[in-house]
Amino acid sequence: MTTADPPGRRMPSAPAPPMSYAVRARTVRPGRSEIDAGGSRIAFDSSPAPGDELPGPAELLAGAFAACLLKNVERFSQILPFAHAGASVTVEIERQDSPPRFTRIRYELRVVTDEEPRRVALLHHNLRKHGTVYNTLAGVCEVTGELIADPVPPGERAARAAGPAGVGDVAYRFAPGGS
Repeated sequence: MTTADPPGRRMPSAPAPPMSYAVRARTVRPGRSEIDAGGSRIAFDSSPAPGDELPGPAELLAGAFAACLLKNVERFSQILPFAHAGASVTVEIERQDSPPRFTRIRYELRVVTDEEPRRVALLHHNLRKHGTVYNTLAGVCEVTGELIADPVPPGERAARAAGPAGVGDVAYRFAPGGS
């Protein structure tokens, strides 16, 4: 005898197993360290004082937040779908000294698109709702930002129709005070 789902009812599916991520970091020489992540090597400043040559932990955190936004622009471009010809983001994070922690993240995300304002708002809603790094940081500090739709230049419309969405770029600012 077999058991079957009653007509019109489905058995709930088991939750997906948690995803995990791992990086490896090491000191290369005093003041310079490296992270191995995703097949890439990322050099960073590990000196006691903020350096000018390499990003420090605070800039890497801002970069992770920016990467989360840009990755999800690409993700939701396929899911919704949402047509765009590129994206860029500026992230600014603020830190307090005592106790040392980040208190605020502000961002300006620019997407080159001809989508209607309601679709731009839908994209922004999804970025805020489904971004893992976004939600993790929003749970411990204030996160505010805006998504600005920049029109697609006339010469790029034909190129966009012929190929995939453009590649975004990242800029970040850090309010001084350490990492």
